[in-house]
Parts: sequence; structure tokens; C-alpha cells
Amino acid sequence: MAKDKIIGAIVLILGALIGVIYTMGSIVDLIMDELIKNPNWDLAFRFFDIDWLDWRAFVVLPMWLIVILICIIAIWIGYSMLTTPAPVPLEELEEELAAEEEESSEG
Repeated sequence: MAKDKIIGAIVLILGALIGVIYTMGSIVDLIMDELIKNPNWDLAFRFFDIDWLDWRAFVVLPMWLIVILICIIAIWIGYSMLTTPAPVPLEELEEELAAEEEESSEG
């Protein structure tokens, strides 16, 4: 496996892990804090009891979106690095061009 493919795999895995960990530490934690404050056994209405105008929501949600967008870009770059074939070395390219020139001059 080439060096760039290993780096691509690392970037892809780190982007996914950071996205999941940040989501668990911010959004899920914010929602669970609100649900613990209002211990109601009716799960259908528990989501509507959350105070969505809390200042923490206005800080956590935009920061979460920024981090997730950066993670998505990192995952995309890592995937592209992982799946893109290695470029042809210049020596081989020069040999192919020289062979094509010889064929065209003979014909």
C-alpha cells in the first residue's frame, strides 16, 4: 500500500471518529442533560419538553455544524486519497511519448 493511501485511510478514520465523538460529547450530551432535568417516562413528549431557547443550544449547535462540516471534508479528502490510483512516473510517460513519436514518423 502506498504512503498516500495510508495517509488517506488515517484521515478518513480520524474524520469519522472526531465527528462521532464530538456529536456524542455535544449534541447528545445537551439533549440528555435536558431529558434528565425533566424525568418523564413518556418518551414521545419528552423531546418536546426540551428548552430549545437555552443559551447552550445557540452555542453548541453552530459549533457542532462547523466541526461536522470539517469532518465531512476530511472524510472526503481521505476517501479520495484512498481510492485515487497512483500517478504514472515521468520516465514511463516519456517512454510512451517517444514510442508514439516513432510510430507517427514511420507511418
